[in-house]
Amino acid sequence: MLCAMAGCSSRDGDNAPDASTTPGNVTLTAAQRSRITLHTVAPSNFHPSIDTTGVVDFDQDRATQVLAPFSGPVASLLVAQGDHVQRGQALATVTSPDFAAALGAYRKAVATADNTRRIADFDADMLQHHAIAQREAEQAQADATGAEADRVAALQALAALDIDPHALAQLRAGKDVAHVEGVIRAPIAGTVVEKNITPGQLLQAGSTPCFTIADTSRVWVNANVFGDDVASVHAGDAAQVFAGEGGRPLAGKVTNVSAEVDPDTRAVVARVALANPDDALKKAMYVRVRIESRQARNGLLVPVSAVLRDDDNLPFVYVVQADGSYARAHVALGQRIGDDDLIPSGLRAGERIVTEGALFLRFIQTQ
Repeated sequence: MLCAMAGCSSRDGDNAPDASTTPGNVTLTAAQRSRITLHTVAPSNFHPSIDTTGVVDFDQDRATQVLAPFSGPVASLLVAQGDHVQRGQALATVTSPDFAAALGAYRKAVATADNTRRIADFDADMLQHHAIAQREAEQAQADATGAEADRVAALQALAALDIDPHALAQLRAGKDVAHVEGVIRAPIAGTVVEKNITPGQLLQAGSTPCFTIADTSRVWVNANVFGDDVASVHAGDAAQVFAGEGGRPLAGKVTNVSAEVDPDTRAVVARVALANPDDALKKAMYVRVRIESRQARNGLLVPVSAVLRDDDNLPFVYVVQADGSYARAHVALGQRIGDDDLIPSGLRAGERIVTEGALFLRFIQTQ
């Protein structure tokens, strides 16, 4: 082993170590050269990526809060938190005066419609026999039409209260229904992720939150993007979400980049949508996120194993010299791109650097 004492020049300007303390070039024997691997520096196309953190949220296009559609005390709960429900499935029953009022209004509307229709038909027959004036017959027909419209509106009001379909069919067939319970039904299929009511609780129509139902097979991750990274993130970019240490990444896609900065975190939120197999991601869970830009860039990439740090913690690589020796070259480090580091300055295309075996060279050089 021979170590030449000629100092190597730095390429980093202000970061250059003093010439008197710069280690000399390293010269290896043929046997020693067989223990190292070289890499020729060349421009490469790459897609820059950023690593950040995010918070899991429900896919708000697949989740909904169920408000009480009518007033009254809760009679019974038919599902528990965590249950999977189908659209239209009964969630709870309510003893609601709204049902009694709506049912009474419908029955009254039916009776009025039937009565006015009979009068209109009778007046039409009387008009044919010239027993009444045409104006009276027309008025009777208008009254019947208005009453029938009121009957339809009353039926729609019952349907809006999610009345039992069988009971509704009986009412439309003219059959009497002795008792109709108010039933809160699931507006979408999904999982009951929140249950906010208890038996006996008094509900207020349109304001009391009862349940939250979400399709947890897909979720959103709200990733925080800071500073200069914001310019490189766009809707459509691929993303990977990491939950826990050692877990396999879940693939997603950026679907929206916020138009404003969060005043508390000073971050821009990039929304990542992704599948959630086995419900691995839970609402409010903190996760790691890697977003890869679709816009390709060009630069010098070197394997991470080639970059070492000196006693001043400055990054450097070993570059093959014209005489076959190996000299330190201080470099500036850019983004980490997979298993490579981007080198904005300090190297030129065509130079050969040591990748595997760089630690061996440093050991020899410091002896």
